[in-house]
Amino acid sequence: MKPDDIRKMSAEEMSKNEKELREEYGKLTFQHRIRPLEDTSRLKKIKKDIARIATVKNQSAS
Repeated sequence: MKPDDIRKMSAEEMSKNEKELREEYGKLTFQHRIRPLEDTSRLKKIKKDIARIATVKNQSAS
C-alpha cells in the first residue's frame, strides 16, 4: 500500500484498515510460531503498512 493511497482514504477507512492489518499480523505471527510460514516477507509488509497508516494519521492530526 502506497502513502498516496492511504492519504486518499477517510479517517474511518484508515482506522478500519489498520485494525484489519493488526488482526492479520497477529494471526500470522501466531501461525509462524507454530510452524514456519512459506512467505515470511508478508509479516514485514504488513508491519510497514501499519506504520504507514499511523504516520499519515499523525501527519493529518497536526
